[in-house]
Amino acid sequence: MGDNGRVTLVQPTLSLWDEPLPARLHTDRILADSSDRVAWLRARSRGITATDVARLSSPAAVRAVVNEKLFGSTFSGNAYTDHGRNREPEIARWVKVHHRIDPSTKLFHARGQRLHLATPDGVGVRADGTLELAEIKTTAKAWRSIPRSYLRQVWWQQYVLGAERTLVVWEQHVDFVPIAAEPECRWVDRDDDEIEQLIHLADQVLEALAATVR
Repeated sequence: MGDNGRVTLVQPTLSLWDEPLPARLHTDRILADSSDRVAWLRARSRGITATDVARLSSPAAVRAVVNEKLFGSTFSGNAYTDHGRNREPEIARWVKVHHRIDPSTKLFHARGQRLHLATPDGVGVRADGTLELAEIKTTAKAWRSIPRSYLRQVWWQQYVLGAERTLVVWEQHVDFVPIAAEPECRWVDRDDDEIEQLIHLADQVLEALAATVR
């Protein structure tokens, strides 16, 4: 109440541009589904994906990703990538049975940043709301540890979706025949320090791309 006895009403402060809040739920941040490959590729081409970020290890790598975004890639796949695509659904079923992470083919964007993109191979939501991901690989070589490029891919996916950890699952093969009845797997925890560095490098790519159309 004011000094003159009148009631003073305080109006809520509104944004001048009435901007919507960034979507919190990962399910509200779906841009495309790889089942519609044309739409999925089109959406991916506009931003920075986990596949792009997996390569961002140096300034030279930033320039290489920029050039590929501008001029396209000469790589269209080989027998190894074909094998990986063929085996992924079977491995994904194993992941669902043993770790309760559902297969996913959806392209997500990060909260508040529609050009930071990821398509994890699996997404699981626990009873407490914790988000867990899966990333599936096939390899002709034995792994002593998860390759660094795949770790960058995993950390980026965790950032984009808001996940706490990722189950990296890999199946080794010889001449495209799996060597074991079950794949190997290892959990990778979220690393915000690594994520911060990746965001910085990814934004360098976006800035360089934006400079070409000014």
